[in-house]
Amino acid sequence: MAFDYPIMLDLTSVRVLVVGGGRVALRKLEGLLGAGADVTVVAPEVVEAIHDLEVDVEVRGYEARDLDQVRLVITATDDPAVNAAVAADATARGIWVNSADDPANCTFTLPAVARDGAVTVAVGTGGSSPALASHLRGALEKWLSEIGAGDAAVTLAAQRREVQANGESTESIDWSDRVRDALQRQL
Repeated sequence: MAFDYPIMLDLTSVRVLVVGGGRVALRKLEGLLGAGADVTVVAPEVVEAIHDLEVDVEVRGYEARDLDQVRLVITATDDPAVNAAVAADATARGIWVNSADDPANCTFTLPAVARDGAVTVAVGTGGSSPALASHLRGALEKWLSEIGAGDAAVTLAAQRREVQANGESTESIDWSDRVRDALQRQL
């Protein structure tokens, strides 16, 4: 499978289903909640930390009706049959699905993400090596922080608003010098 069309989604108030209640599900939940998703967790067993999150938790096995009104699904169980069933049901309904560490049951993969303020860099390996993506993310997080990428984004956003307020197009400007200057100021 080729997972090579990266996008960034606005998940604000989007209904998302997470099937699974362990450590991996918890990691996925943190990212989904950070993006503002409205998440329901379904699993026969759920770690206590998930109960502490602002998610709906249903302690039971997965049922196809759990996909009603859902726009995105993450499976994070240790049961390949459950993951495959969720993926098949979701795909049949046209719902995007990610099955943790199981690219064959995915319609999308999740990249490793490095952030510094408004700057987000995603590293994907098409599902072939999550460990490599994670390693590269760590290096990128350090580098983004060192160069002050997040602060530079704030500076450049202000300049962009100023250009727009003057009735000019931001597309007609060569931003190269401005970007270098903003980064240089952070160093």
